Amino acid sequence: MMTIQEMSKWTGVSARALRYYDKIGLFHPTAISEAGYRLYDEGALSVLQQILYFRELDIPLNTIKEIIENPALDRNHILRAQKSMLIAERERLERLICSIDDALKGAEAMDFTVFSREESTELFNALFEHIPEPMKEIAMKEFGSMEEWRAHYLNALESEKVQRQYAKVVEWFGGKEAYADAVRNPLSEEIRVSYKKRIDRILKELAEMKGLDVDCFEVRERIAEYGFVMKQLLQLKDEREMMLAQAQLYQQEPTKGMTDRQFGEGFSDFLHRAIERFYK
Repeated sequence: MMTIQEMSKWTGVSARALRYYDKIGLFHPTAISEAGYRLYDEGALSVLQQILYFRELDIPLNTIKEIIENPALDRNHILRAQKSMLIAERERLERLICSIDDALKGAEAMDFTVFSREESTELFNALFEHIPEPMKEIAMKEFGSMEEWRAHYLNALESEKVQRQYAKVVEWFGGKEAYADAVRNPLSEEIRVSYKKRIDRILKELAEMKGLDVDCFEVRERIAEYGFVMKQLLQLKDEREMMLAQAQLYQQEPTKGMTDRQFGEGFSDFLHRAIERFYK
């Protein structure tokens, strides 16, 4: 039998992480000594090696738990899904490399237009169709009519500044079509509420970890889950840039003040550091 320190030394997994695995039901010790110490045998070592293999493939802990608990689970299906995610990440990095190459070539007369007038009109119509009625009433009261609102929207969208912002958003979604599809087919209100509750739960758990190092396993695990939920909620292809933008929001008012009032003084700074550290 090995103690937790011996298991940590043998596998390179910190004792803190092993205790966390035990806490979430992913990896339990073989036995507990009379003195209350965790003990592990060779069978436990074999299970931990499987966990480390799947972690190396960036598979989430909750999915690994399902794999370990259910040997009949189609592991090939999970691996194929993970492969697709990694391929998408590789394609995103290749797009970024191409953008850097273009910038290095010194192209001065760059066209920042993302959406044409016709495409912008289509997006406005889709937004108007799905926007909640209270928000419609506020906008109509401000602009006087839908035609005035549409004109304001289209004129603003034609500016280089807004087009640059849309270029970043389109990158998050993985392309113009993906973004347009998300606008045309938003998630139902029931699903959006469900995601919001999950995000609130994650933030509450992170607030309890405010005193921990942002590099510790527990904090990184929650940030990863936060990013995953935001990716699903917004129907993004990749959440990294969006999460980094979200980190900046936690340093700006009114988001900073609202976050600290809800979760405790200093939490917005902690969250900003944790997200940047994880994604950078």
